[in-house]
Amino acid sequence: MLRFLISRYSNVERWRGSTVSLPKEYPDVGLYHPDLKNKITESFEEFPKKTNHRGTIGLLLMRSYVLSGDTAHYDAVIRAFEKQNIQVIPAFSGGLDARPAIEKYFNIDGEVTIDGLLSLTGFSLVGGPAYNDSEAAVEVLNKLDVPYIAAHPLEFQTLSQWSSATGGLGPIETTMLVALPEIDGATVPTVFAGRHGESGECNGCSYFCKTRDFRAMAPCYERIDELTKRCEKLINLRIKEKSQKKVAIVIFGFPPNAGAAGTAAYLNVFQSLYRTMHQMKSDGYTIDMPSSADQLREEILDGNSSKFGQEANVAARVDANWIINNTPWLEEIENQWGSAPGRIQSDGNSVFILGKDFGSVFVGLQPAFGYEGDPMRLLFEKSFTPTHAFSTFYQWLKSEYNADAVLHFGMHGALEFMPGKQVGMSGADWPDRLIGHLPNIYLYACNNPSEASLAKRRSNAITITHMTPPVTSAGLYKGLLELKDSLVRWREMTKGDPKQAELELLIKEQAESLNFSENNIEALWLKILETEEALVPEGLHILGEELSDRQCSSYISSIDGIKECT
Repeated sequence: MLRFLISRYSNVERWRGSTVSLPKEYPDVGLYHPDLKNKITESFEEFPKKTNHRGTIGLLLMRSYVLSGDTAHYDAVIRAFEKQNIQVIPAFSGGLDARPAIEKYFNIDGEVTIDGLLSLTGFSLVGGPAYNDSEAAVEVLNKLDVPYIAAHPLEFQTLSQWSSATGGLGPIETTMLVALPEIDGATVPTVFAGRHGESGECNGCSYFCKTRDFRAMAPCYERIDELTKRCEKLINLRIKEKSQKKVAIVIFGFPPNAGAAGTAAYLNVFQSLYRTMHQMKSDGYTIDMPSSADQLREEILDGNSSKFGQEANVAARVDANWIINNTPWLEEIENQWGSAPGRIQSDGNSVFILGKDFGSVFVGLQPAFGYEGDPMRLLFEKSFTPTHAFSTFYQWLKSEYNADAVLHFGMHGALEFMPGKQVGMSGADWPDRLIGHLPNIYLYACNNPSEASLAKRRSNAITITHMTPPVTSAGLYKGLLELKDSLVRWREMTKGDPKQAELELLIKEQAESLNFSENNIEALWLKILETEEALVPEGLHILGEELSDRQCSSYISSIDGIKECT
């Protein structure tokens, strides 16, 4: 354009009238590959294809990066997938709307051509951060019906700054790069690129990357390795026959050694687990089903537990040599907890894996995760590490049991609360290390989206929410009923009745025995009414079990009562 303007309007005579080539036209929608002669094409015919590949993944790229030639981060992702023998189809479209690319290359006349979709744009699928249209995104993703992963290049900090930051991504980055794509349905949020800044280097991992062009987008090879392997696992989970899949189901026991093994907030774990396994068997998984939920509970929590003095059946013993050879971060754990196998869930020679193998399904009890007297301490002190038992449990699921996926069953475990960045995990963060490449499905109560978001962002969880149990009025019992009866009698007395003073002494004694702090009788009366009408869960939710007519009516009445109060 500048040459054309100079040739037409320059006041330097010798510059005027020169021949200028016509401007190049680039497609709004197209395919990119570093091996293409011109890097860009609109046709599948010219596109490099792999033979006997193990699945196909569609990549969504930013057109502006492709046209400017700033594509080193895209090239690294493409090469990593091809190294794993996965066919890649990297596509771009103009603006911040990925639908034209999806419709042209990934869903051709209703025929889906990919096994997974990975967005490398860093933005939501339709509209970008300013005009996000999640409903349109959900519509197009429903038609694809494949795993959708969103990875992001850093835009507001360098790779070195991110790798050394305790918080990871900042608030703006978290909103733009993670939260908005999450609303579309994106999973496995992963940093995969960024700029190096004026230092030209990053010491955040063993690659120790360096560059001369600190303005160009650079790949984070360590994160790309993890990203592509996680995508491969998700693709494999989609392609593999159900009869050949192995799923690890993780149940929890908090607080430890308190009879809480196999519990979760608002959920009847073993009834729900039994129904889930029964459905999986009907769908084609190879499972040796117990005869009932009670037998399932007995096989998992009892079994040989008394023989080893453990909270649940001992399914496997992992010796110290295995731990040493299969724990890349062993030194960090030993600095905190001593030599492997440690003292927690151990006999001094081996770590116990608690649970039961049912064929295609292994049900395991997540190990205790903190100090005996202060189990929450580990979650909030960044310098600490998980125990040998906790780390070994997840390493064993990945390397020995060879699970294709893990299902965390109920709210909630400790994996997503392990030390590390808040958002934008790196390979130095414990949740990322422990979950590794495993697809992580998490059954979570629907009334706790904040902690469910932590599970998504810190342990790559794909959350499936379940209902909480219906609520009902708490009512009163025993001492509370006696106190209310005394208060009713006092309120019915006429002022100045000599028996009132005597009854007041009784009311005071009753209130103190029930740990009420109110001294004024009128305040105590209001507290009793508030306690009686308080809403409490009615039992525990069971997956797949519908509410009775009475429970539905009680639930609706409670909700109506809340509306009236507000």
